[in-house]
Amino acid sequence: MSAMQATVATYDADSRSGTVLADDGIRLDYAAGALTGSRLRLLRPGQRVRVELADDGSVSTLQILTLSG
Repeated sequence: MSAMQATVATYDADSRSGTVLADDGIRLDYAAGALTGSRLRLLRPGQRVRVELADDGSVSTLQILTLSG
């Protein structure tokens, strides 16, 4: 599992999914499961997040950089 920083590009409040733009320029899709167990209720485009990737390269976890836990 690896981690990186990114910026929220899109967020759909109904499905709780969207895309982030990693600092290296790669756009990654994330599903609602990436928010499971976090305190996040919604994301806004432009928010900075920490992204954890699963071994298959999919986004497993999103966390706003200013929040812990």
